[in-house]
Amino acid sequence: MSITVEFFAAPDDASAALVLQTGPRRTFESLSFGNFDPEEAVVEWECLLSGGSFEELVEAGEPRIVADQGDGGCIVFAISPRLSAALAEAERPELKDAAVAWSLERAEDGEVIDTEIAFVILSDLAALVSSARRRGQGAYCWVA
Repeated sequence: MSITVEFFAAPDDASAALVLQTGPRRTFESLSFGNFDPEEAVVEWECLLSGGSFEELVEAGEPRIVADQGDGGCIVFAISPRLSAALAEAERPELKDAAVAWSLERAEDGEVIDTEIAFVILSDLAALVSSARRRGQGAYCWVA
C-alpha cells in the first residue's frame, strides 16, 4: 500500500482542513514523504523527544484529527504543541538519536526505515516546524 505523507505549516486548523481533498502543496509550505504511518510516527517521535508513553499520548487523543474524509480517505492532523516545541528546540545530535531509535522501533514491527532517511524526515520536519513557529503558525500533516 502506498501512502503519501505531507507535513505542512498553516495559520490555523480551519485553514489546514481546507487541504483535505487536494493536499497542501499548492497552498502551504510543505514536505512530502511516503510509505510510513505518520499518525503512529508523530506519537513515537513525541515519546522519543519529550518522554511519556505511547499509550498515554494515544489516550490523550494524539494526534488530533483536524479533517477526515472517512472510509480510509485523506486525513489532516495537527502536530502537537509538545512535539512542535521538541522538534524546534532539538539539536542535530538529538534528532540523529531519535531517528536511529525510531528506525529500530519500526524494524521491531517489521517495517524498514533507513536511519539516514529517518534523520532526513526528522531534520526537515524540525526546520518546517521552526519556520512555522516563527510565523505564529502550526504544523500539520496531510495523509492520502
